[in-house]
Amino acid sequence: MRAVVCHQSELTVEDVPDLVPGRGQILLKVLRAGICGSDLHARHHSQVTHDTVAEVGYDDFMTPDDRVVMGHEFVGEVVAYGPKTHGRWPVGTRVVSLPLVRTEHGLQMTGLTPRAGGGYAEHVLVSEAVTMEVPAKVPVDHAAMTEPLAVAWHAVRKGRVGRKDTAVVIGCGPIGLAVILMLKASGVKNVVASDFSAGRRELARQCGADVVVDPSVESPWDRFVASKRYVTDAPSFMELGMSTMEKLRFLPRTPWWRAFQVAEKLGALPTGPVVFECVGVPGILEQISTAAPLQSRIVVVGVCMEPDTFRPVMAINKEHELRFAFCYDPAEFRQVLMWLADGTVDPSPLHTGTVGLDGVATAFDQLGDPESHAKILVDPVSEATSA
Repeated sequence: MRAVVCHQSELTVEDVPDLVPGRGQILLKVLRAGICGSDLHARHHSQVTHDTVAEVGYDDFMTPDDRVVMGHEFVGEVVAYGPKTHGRWPVGTRVVSLPLVRTEHGLQMTGLTPRAGGGYAEHVLVSEAVTMEVPAKVPVDHAAMTEPLAVAWHAVRKGRVGRKDTAVVIGCGPIGLAVILMLKASGVKNVVASDFSAGRRELARQCGADVVVDPSVESPWDRFVASKRYVTDAPSFMELGMSTMEKLRFLPRTPWWRAFQVAEKLGALPTGPVVFECVGVPGILEQISTAAPLQSRIVVVGVCMEPDTFRPVMAINKEHELRFAFCYDPAEFRQVLMWLADGTVDPSPLHTGTVGLDGVATAFDQLGDPESHAKILVDPVSEATSA
């Protein structure tokens, strides 16, 4: 079969051996595959990622010397079943799958290891246990984005964002846009998006951001300074505590500490916005911690491939919470698929181009221009060589 092979950071279309489904596996004909930011990183930084992932026990992540068919976001048609499968869906059924496949070499990350080729190919192998049928109403291009949307949904859940909270999305690349879509799908009323790119700011609007900021003109934090909801400096925080005590200390019949307990249960005590870092370059965490209001919750979704520093004392003084989001669970994956089916989520703004296998290398280069593209899909039967 034809596939795009990554070797020494070069992407070439080659004829590779046909795939045969093994125990518990399904062979899929790839209909679409998404080019992910992590694929762009892996192409040039695979050794760094390999070494890091090996420290947590997974030794098979790709290295520059490996020959890897990448692509872990995909939708396909059932072609054939391997041994010990249940044959849940007829041949031709459209399905998506978590990019985790059980092989003779153990569990492997589809498209990120030489032991489990991905979706930049005519066919791909998946594990039946983590495969799900695509509802009839979901367009094939939308189904291909189930996986990155699940990443975003997991990040939103990590942030524990309430509907009345303000969410601030820093960086409106594909993952930032997906986070905006998931925030709006979950009912968050106020989403602020920030990006230097005019093209990405427009996509953020299309994805539902309520406020879109060009940080070269206006800080995304400026509006919080005048807000009475969020505390932006230490003197105001101390004054809030003092003035509250002055009022509560002399309440008749109600001990002031019980009033505090009730306020905490009702969510009436001051909190900060929930911030999603979706850039993934050194220095962003320090910028956010320095500028964000007190008691902000910061969810790191962007993948920074280099060592970074920030001032813990600043985060401590502001009582910031720092959380990191990586993947998702099967229930989150399914929830996204259901939202795609009922129209709660429309990922159309993310899809900015489609190429065939011969256009994948060019598409990787095109994705380096934030004004041109967000998400490029691969259609293995397409003859398009540029998005």
